[in-house]
Amino acid sequence: MAIQAGEQAPEFELKDNHGATVRLSDHRGAKNVVLLFYPFAFTGVCTGELRELQENLPRFVDENTRLLAVSNDSIHTLRVFAEQEDLEYPLLSDFWPHGAVSRAYGVFDEEKGCAVRGTFIIDKKGVVRWRVVNALPDARDLNEYVKALDTL
Repeated sequence: MAIQAGEQAPEFELKDNHGATVRLSDHRGAKNVVLLFYPFAFTGVCTGELRELQENLPRFVDENTRLLAVSNDSIHTLRVFAEQEDLEYPLLSDFWPHGAVSRAYGVFDEEKGCAVRGTFIIDKKGVVRWRVVNALPDARDLNEYVKALDTL
């Protein structure tokens, strides 16, 4: 079961598409975090969602909010994907141990071997304030993120 609003967000440490280490705690006290899990780079719905986020980045990413997108792809795959799609936000690799962070957030599909479409808005104290979890084929609504962030 996915982490619920009101719960403390599980800490994580992952490599981004440039090989840099990113921790949730790096943002504690400084920024809210939009933590977005997606199944795989280079797939139709994922590519569409991540492009839409890039096109609308100023609507919800600012001095108070950071977007972190997580998949179970390797950092090498994510680097090529980010370059190809001109994505300016970090793509984090939950590749090894495979899906450990996705499992901690309750969004790993054991049968498919990847994360489902889960988004968690985490406040500056590390508490989940809003979340949505969609099935693999169902894209998320960006406007919902914006509304949820406006309540923080």
